[in-house]
Amino acid sequence: MASFKKRGKTWQYCVSAKPKPIRKGGFKTKKEAMIAAAEVEAKLSKGDNPIVKKATPFDEYFETWVNLYRSHLKGPTLSHYGYTLQEIREYFGSKPIQEIKRHDYQDFLNNYGSTKGQESVEKLHSHIKACVEDAIEEGIIKINFTRKAVKTWTVPAKKDEEKYLNYSDSKRLIRELYKRLDTGLGYYLLLLGLTSGLRFGELLGLTL
Repeated sequence: MASFKKRGKTWQYCVSAKPKPIRKGGFKTKKEAMIAAAEVEAKLSKGDNPIVKKATPFDEYFETWVNLYRSHLKGPTLSHYGYTLQEIREYFGSKPIQEIKRHDYQDFLNNYGSTKGQESVEKLHSHIKACVEDAIEEGIIKINFTRKAVKTWTVPAKKDEEKYLNYSDSKRLIRELYKRLDTGLGYYLLLLGLTSGLRFGELLGLTL
């Protein structure tokens, strides 16, 4: 007998089977999940157990996962998931997620951290960890290869004075922006951002 669970904005089904339950998520409505579960139960009744999973490239699974569970994000926040996908593709290629071991992932983190700072490493790790945990819950993989991963980095964190403009530099920048307003809309946006505190994504979302 199947059970159903809502995860965020999507539904997941769980069908009792041997050697383990069959789970799948990403359905927009409970009805869609019920129909899919009924199809699985029909196959089980005929002796066809669909629990045997085909190899799934890690990059393809991560991209599908982002589209399902992170599609509500906008601007730079969503872009960071795109950067993570790019790193996965460059390192793992088309390697199936089922074949990735803990030492593979640790080597990936070490390689990434060799040219990055703490914030970048932790952000990338959090993206992949969340994806892998969902893959386990859906029965795609059995082992959480991100568990106990050691996060390493080589680039020191920026000091506060390196992250922000000081008062005198802000005044100089404002003066220069006023001089260039007639040359393009971009300077208006920079001036608005500097004087209002709006983020880049918020500036791009402005309408008349």
